[in-house]
Formats: sequence, C-alpha cells, structure tokens
Amino acid sequence: MAQLLNSIVLQKNASLRYHSLDWKTVLFILALLAICIRFPFFFRDYIDRDESTFILMGQSWVDGHLPYTRLWDLKPPITFLYFALIIKLFGKSFIAIRLFGSLLVALTALFTYGIATNITSRKVAFWTAVFCVFFQSLFGSLQGVMSEHISILFFVMGVYLLFRKESWVSYLAIGGLISLSVLSKLNMVYPAVFLGLFLIWEGQKTKQLSLRIRQLLCMGIGAVLIGILTILPYYFQNEIHVCWQSIIEAPLAYSGGKLHSTLKTLPFVLVVLGILITLSVLKIIDWKDTKIQLLIVITLSILLSFVQAGKVNGHYLIQLYPFILILLGIAFSKLPTIQKKYRPLIAILLILIPMESYLEYGNIISNKIEKGTFFNGEGIEVPQYINDHNLDAENIFFTEYHIGYWLLNTEPPTKAATHPSNITREEMFPFMENPRNTGMQELRYIMEVVRPKTLVARKGKKIFDKKLVEYNTYIDAYLEDHYNLEATVGRGLIYKRLE
Repeated sequence: MAQLLNSIVLQKNASLRYHSLDWKTVLFILALLAICIRFPFFFRDYIDRDESTFILMGQSWVDGHLPYTRLWDLKPPITFLYFALIIKLFGKSFIAIRLFGSLLVALTALFTYGIATNITSRKVAFWTAVFCVFFQSLFGSLQGVMSEHISILFFVMGVYLLFRKESWVSYLAIGGLISLSVLSKLNMVYPAVFLGLFLIWEGQKTKQLSLRIRQLLCMGIGAVLIGILTILPYYFQNEIHVCWQSIIEAPLAYSGGKLHSTLKTLPFVLVVLGILITLSVLKIIDWKDTKIQLLIVITLSILLSFVQAGKVNGHYLIQLYPFILILLGIAFSKLPTIQKKYRPLIAILLILIPMESYLEYGNIISNKIEKGTFFNGEGIEVPQYINDHNLDAENIFFTEYHIGYWLLNTEPPTKAATHPSNITREEMFPFMENPRNTGMQELRYIMEVVRPKTLVARKGKKIFDKKLVEYNTYIDAYLEDHYNLEATVGRGLIYKRLE
C-alpha cells in the first residue's frame, strides 16, 4: 500500500498544483501515508518497552488510580492520559492505540506543513510534511506510540498558531498547547523557555516589547490553566506531593544518573550544528527571517535538552524532525531542479524508504499462515501460553515482555517494576516513595518476599543491563535454585517457582 501511494504521488507530481491543495487534502494524503507505513506494526506485541509501560500506566488510570499512586513511571501525566482515553473508549486494543498513533504522526506533519507554508512554497512544505511522516515512523522504535509523538504534536500546533497571530485567544491556546507538550515530555520546557526569551528579544528589536510581554502573559495564563487542571485530581486526593515528586524532582534526578553523560550526546549535537553552520556559511537560508530564526532557536534548545539529559535515543529525535526538516526542505529547494532522466531513480529511492514496513508486512502474513493470527510477538504469545496452561498469572514477574501484565489483567509486583529497568534506577526510589533504598534491596524484596510464582525472561539476553553484574549474578543464581524452566515460547522463557 505504501508503494502504491508513493507511485501515485510521484506520477502526479508534475501536474500537482501545490498552491491549490487545501488542508483536508493534505491531511488525507499524510494520514493515508502514515497508516500505510505503520499498519503492519499495529499487530506487534510491543515495539519499544516504554510504550508498554505507558499502556500499563494508562490502564491503571482507567482502573481509578492516578499516575504515580499505584504504578510508577518517569514520564509526565499527559502521556498516560493519551493511553487511558483510548483504553477507556476502545478497551484493550493494540490496533486502536497504534491507529491513533498514526493520526498523531499525520497531524504533526500537517501542522509542520502549515508552519512551512508561512516560510516557503507549498511544494516544499508538502514534501517536508511527507518526510516528517517518514522520519516519525521509521528507523528504530518509532512505529510505536512514544511520548515524543504526543509532545511534539502539541508543540507544533502551538508554533503554527504563533505564526498566525490571530488574536489574544490564540495566545492563550498557544500557552496551553506548549504546557501540554511539556506535560507529555518534560524536556520540552527548554524550547518553551527559549521561545519566550526569543519573543522578548524580537520585541525589543522591533520596538514592540510591551506587545510581546502582553502576548507572553496570555501564553503564561494558558500554560498555568493547563497546569492547574493537571494537578487538580491530585489535590482532591491529597496527593500533591506525589505529583511534584514524580513530575519535577524524579526527572531531574534521572538526568543526573550515573549512566548518563553529556559526552555521549556530543557526536549527534555536533552533526546537527555542522548542518546549521553549513547552511549559514553557504547562505542557503535567509537567516534574517524572524520565523527561520525562531525555528533555529527551537532546534538548538531541543538539542540542549538532549545534552542536559546526557543521552540521545532514536525516539528522542521525533521532537527535532519537524523543525530541522523545514530548514533542510528550504535548503534543498535552492538546489538546481532534478533533471527528468534522474526522476525514476528518485522515485525508486522514495519507494524503498519504508523498507521496514515491507518486511513487517511479510512478517504478519507469514505469522497468519503459520499461527492463524496477525498478532505476533512473545509479549502476546507468552501470556497466551500462561492462560492456556493455567500457570499463576496473578503473582507474576515480567523481566521482559511486560506488556503481558496488561494482557493477563494483573499488575507488576511493585511500583518500581512497572518498567523493569526502573528496578535498577535507585536514584528515583525516593520520588516513587519506595521503602527500599537500593536496587538490590528491591530485587531481593521481589524475589524473596513477593516470591513470584511465575517469572518471564528473554532467551539469549541478560535480565538486567550487562554492566549490572551484581544484579545478574543474584537473579541467575536465584532462578537456578528456586525456579524451573517451564517452557520456551519463541524467545520467551517462562519459569515456574519450585516451592
């Protein structure tokens, strides 16, 4: 389907009247492209472990427990709200979660298109939006629904409204949208702050400082209103301290963790800075354009947030793509027109971009032929085996494939085990109100006090990061003494407690 869509777009490219495209047509094309690329991943058990954790947190909210009060994860609450709303409306549906994730991607690309049309031609804006769909859907774990997908949609909506500058109500909405972005992924506070500073500087430069201050005041009111609405449920349940510790203090402690280092981010940051400097030296982009300056400020502030976090995962880049792609789109538009004889080669390259999707289409078809279902992955098959063989599904510990808790209608053994890797992040224990002080104490508590009847691990992989020798040595020995390997399902190892 993705190949067909690419072919249709390329065949009509010569006659396509970009100036006559309305937003509904653009949204239709982008949504169709996003769904075609991401559709085969609708049936995967999990694509990134974080997505599984978000689902668990959303389900807990649906069950009546505010985030951080029963289960715990590092992300702000609006990310969990996305999953909670879908689960509330559609039940336990991978398809619904991934379908709405595709719409998130399409809408982000649409607003990227809207931002770009304020700076460059509709043709450049259209292809920027198309590549925005590609880059938010491919290359790594981006086919799942990540917190970055949610946060960047709110942010590009805010920037789009900022470019339009229609009314004071618009500035209230801009503040609210940026607040929602921050409350989906906390690092977006960096571009939010630098955006405000840029507007003050621009107002001073254009002798409109008082106007900009009033606009920023409206934005601040909008942001505060969203913040108040977010903490109200915690206020009514007398859990304000939990909200503050989990949303503010825990991420700060996490970014200062021993496994993070600003040096790890430097290669990527230097590459992006190199691109921007090259565009500047070659004078490909009009750096005097205020809107382009704004995009550069946002890009650099997002990079700064990566440096502060001390790591750059592939899905972090989702937040960067809309802004850097607009700048690159403008740059490429200045290059000589591609000669007609090379256009078939360009068409082939475009068709080959979603190669991950083509492979996954083959995977779900072969899974359907072999196992009778499109749904695949140990995160689905292991819970099914546990149900079919009447193993204990209540007192269970997933060290891998923890989406299984959701499918088995049960919960992790402790708050820290909501995301298995949180067990070792002891710098966050005080903020999740964990009575244990160290990761080893937490692990011993799970294995020796909770005593899971069933434990799930992954074949060929250490249960914890290979650097965590003490953790792996302990749990390997404990499994050897107290558990029996009940079954191997794909790469999933199912252990049953002996006593």
